[in-house]
Amino acid sequence: MLPLLLASSSPYRRELLERLRLPFVCASPDIDESHRPGEPAIELVKRLACEKAQALAERFAGHLIIGSDQVAVLGEQILGKPHTFERALEQLSASSGKSVSFLTGLALYNSQTGQCQVDCVALTVHMRELDTDRIARYLKAEQPYDCAGSFKAEGLGVSLFRSTEGSDATSLIGLPLIRLVDMLLAEGVKIP
Repeated sequence: MLPLLLASSSPYRRELLERLRLPFVCASPDIDESHRPGEPAIELVKRLACEKAQALAERFAGHLIIGSDQVAVLGEQILGKPHTFERALEQLSASSGKSVSFLTGLALYNSQTGQCQVDCVALTVHMRELDTDRIARYLKAEQPYDCAGSFKAEGLGVSLFRSTEGSDATSLIGLPLIRLVDMLLAEGVKIP
């Protein structure tokens, strides 16, 4: 089996990948994550997932490199990482009582063969009605400023949901493990 590399500095993705009980290393890719004009959200996350994996191919020859990228979409608007309390408050206020689609691009790049499997896994979160005070309390408690959509689904953020729908709950945290297992099996990886 080729060694595995997670092309990410995200502790959330690292924790998810650890569930598969496979040895891996992590490295942070340095790419431009800008949204191209007119680029659909699905294509954006697939492109960035591939670019993240391929960016590390030269340094990690002979590896299976996992790249992932995620955006939240409310209507036609892409919600990125808020980075600030004010922006997170705006995002969650706009999402109150609505459905937010989380699109997670996933790529598995074989740096030995140059083959790249890529997909997008979607999960929809139906949000509760949220008032400004509740949002502010949540933001102060969890500070999810590095999370698309302004919440941490693996933490207190789940209290903001009415329900979810999709095929892989791990995609909401940023690494769709069910689809990743399919890709790893296609590369001949033996999973415990």
